[in-house]
Amino acid sequence: MLIVDSSVWIDYFNGNSTKETEYLYSILGKELIIIPDLILTEVLQGFDTDKDFELAKTYLLNFPIVSICNNNIALKSAENYRKLRKMGSTVRKTIDCIIATYCIENGISLLHSDKDFLPFSKYLKL
Repeated sequence: MLIVDSSVWIDYFNGNSTKETEYLYSILGKELIIIPDLILTEVLQGFDTDKDFELAKTYLLNFPIVSICNNNIALKSAENYRKLRKMGSTVRKTIDCIIATYCIENGISLLHSDKDFLPFSKYLKL
């Protein structure tokens, strides 16, 4: 099971070739990819045209969509943010903290190209 972060989906939909998008291409249809509701929002809000929005929405809704923020994840996200800040790494986006914490708590791998996730990998076993 894998979660693909918005940083990778955005490159994917823009046709940008990165090591992350190449990996995504290689696993589509072969590995279970789930899409958190927050990532769905991040990706879809970036489309300029209604046509592109609708095409992407239709495509993404073919994957299982999961709700990722509940009381437990909210509290653990705040704890993880504070741990990382004490270590000298301040995460810039709350949503990234929630996504990383959800993955850590559920043992799910995260495909990303966002440096905000690096401290989670380095210190919190993302």
